[in-house]
Amino acid sequence: MSDTSQAAAPNAQANGQWRGVIEEYRTLLDIPQDTPAVTLREGGTPLVHSDWLSGLTGAQVWLKVEGNNPTGSFKDRGMTTALSVAVHEGAKAVVCASTGNTSASMAAYAAKAGVTPIVLVPEGKISAGKMAQAVLHGSLVIQVRGNFDDCLRMAREMAWSYPVALVNSVNPARLEGQKTAAFEIVDFLGDAPDFHLLPVGNAGNISAYWLGYTQYAALGRATKRPVMRGFQAAGAAPLVTGEPFPEPETAATAIRIGNPASWKLAEAARDESGGRFAAVSDAQILAAQKQLAAKDGVFVEPASAAGIAGILAELEAGESYAGATVAITVTGHGLKDITTALEGLVLPETVVDADVDAAARAAGL
Repeated sequence: MSDTSQAAAPNAQANGQWRGVIEEYRTLLDIPQDTPAVTLREGGTPLVHSDWLSGLTGAQVWLKVEGNNPTGSFKDRGMTTALSVAVHEGAKAVVCASTGNTSASMAAYAAKAGVTPIVLVPEGKISAGKMAQAVLHGSLVIQVRGNFDDCLRMAREMAWSYPVALVNSVNPARLEGQKTAAFEIVDFLGDAPDFHLLPVGNAGNISAYWLGYTQYAALGRATKRPVMRGFQAAGAAPLVTGEPFPEPETAATAIRIGNPASWKLAEAARDESGGRFAAVSDAQILAAQKQLAAKDGVFVEPASAAGIAGILAELEAGESYAGATVAITVTGHGLKDITTALEGLVLPETVVDADVDAAARAAGL
């Protein structure tokens, strides 16, 4: 290979390969247009038709499967923009508070960019899988005796007082990246859905989706905007009750947040869309996680199943989605929290000799 071809190789694109959300949607993003992309080719995630939920609702239900992003969650969409802008502005270190997914994503993109990642997490409150991601990507992980909200306060103060860039969703570049999921849904369906359901924790994602749908409608790329419905765990439901939760608690660790940073933006998304927030129990969330895996083949972490639990609860309460087009975001892969997935699971104990007929008999064939 010549020197010229070697130099070109890092920027070469395979024919038709997804380029990452910045290069796919650069002119629609409110970031400096000359920002070089720090990318792991995030985005371009599948919109999977749910035959199961479509059958139950009489609607066309689509799952936006964000666990297919590089680090296994939707956070990568916003992290590519946040890290790209931070590096463009000269940052040598980045910091975030996290319940797990943000830290995993920031660490990966910081590794790609060659900057130092600093993570503040509540002591003993994030899954081993997410912690492992952050550590393996080279993060300095600092456990804090407190909850997520304490960690976010500290991260903000650190960014104000020290030479480090904050990349939580209070950073507007994060929402710019995350809104691209709404673009992708409209691009795939040909218009916005009638309803969009999703889990809500720190509330950046529902805010970003609304930003994206609003922008596409203003550009004439969508004829409508969906009704936004956000679902929180009952033990961490400040947007439902209207009051912060000083000690949030739920098995859905990714949404274990008592005082969402994007509270006002999320309320605006709810009010402008005619939507609502509702709470679902941990039991409903974990049951929905198992049903989704068994019925549609989509394995998500507990928090990601909050929207599934929400639509099931609404159906049970008599809500109708008949004839509508519904998008549900499932935000993170099930392998993010395998410990919770295994709780109460009966593992197979069938053992046979190395004989095909014995295996067939055991299988009931």
